Amino acid sequence: MEAGAGAQTAPTPTAAVPAQRSAAMTVVRDYLTLTKPKVQSLLLFTTVTTMYVAGEPSLGLILLTCLGGALSAGGAGAINHAVDRDIDITMARTADRPVASGRVSPRAAIAFGVLLGCASFALLALTVNPLAAALSLSGLFGYVFVYTLWLKRTTPQNIVIGGAAGAVPPLVAWAAVTGGLSGMAFYLFAIVFFWTPPHFWALSILMKDEYAKAGIPMLPVVRGEDETRRQILLYTVLLYAVTQLPFCAGGLGVAYLIPSMLLGAAFIYCSTRLLRTKERAWALRTYLFSLAYLALLFLSMAIAANV
Repeated sequence: MEAGAGAQTAPTPTAAVPAQRSAAMTVVRDYLTLTKPKVQSLLLFTTVTTMYVAGEPSLGLILLTCLGGALSAGGAGAINHAVDRDIDITMARTADRPVASGRVSPRAAIAFGVLLGCASFALLALTVNPLAAALSLSGLFGYVFVYTLWLKRTTPQNIVIGGAAGAVPPLVAWAAVTGGLSGMAFYLFAIVFFWTPPHFWALSILMKDEYAKAGIPMLPVVRGEDETRRQILLYTVLLYAVTQLPFCAGGLGVAYLIPSMLLGAAFIYCSTRLLRTKERAWALRTYLFSLAYLALLFLSMAIAANV
């Protein structure tokens, strides 16, 4: 007997499979997004290049160190998504993040972040060394407790002090290769530390209105764009001075000195143009150049250490 004209036919198992796969892929993408993979890519690059500055690491050691670092940074990112969901939902750039949009619950994001952090510590402690594991964990704690929970919402110096968490990867990398820390490791830490303010403040100029709407006291919101531009130039000059320490201390030779001077001069040029022209387009150019700057600087270190 044929079904009536108004009868509903149940979806076949074959038809349901693509929908299930699509839903599963959405969940995977959301949890991957929680780890902030775009931010991680530059951190992992500084990790790998620092390892080659520190010595002659095996491929296995590099992979284990990077995996541990990625798990730690990913855990910090996931917890950040949960804590900052009230901020993210007010800004167009972040409103569709998994927790802010409601696709992932805050409790699930925090649990995921804690799990990644624990996995990172265990992996690094068991396969690399306890110092690298402890340093990586300190970066997670610094990002979550010092920057996200404390400084971000209370002071325009949030990115200056909180930036120390993002400067930990070179220390982890150095400890992974040598089993300890030296002056050179702290020079590389200082380079990332002083690079962070001009890098992030250039972006914050572009995001000023959204930060103001969210009630976040970023420097352009509290002190204005002109002062932010002056601070960007100041920190860029300080960064240039810090980048000369590896050469002055005898750790790296002319093969590093020349690229560091050229890259530093280019960064200062961008910051100077940003200050003088007051064009927002130069904020974007400065931000984008800062990304290339750090990658090229650390690449030049690795090359100089192995020529």
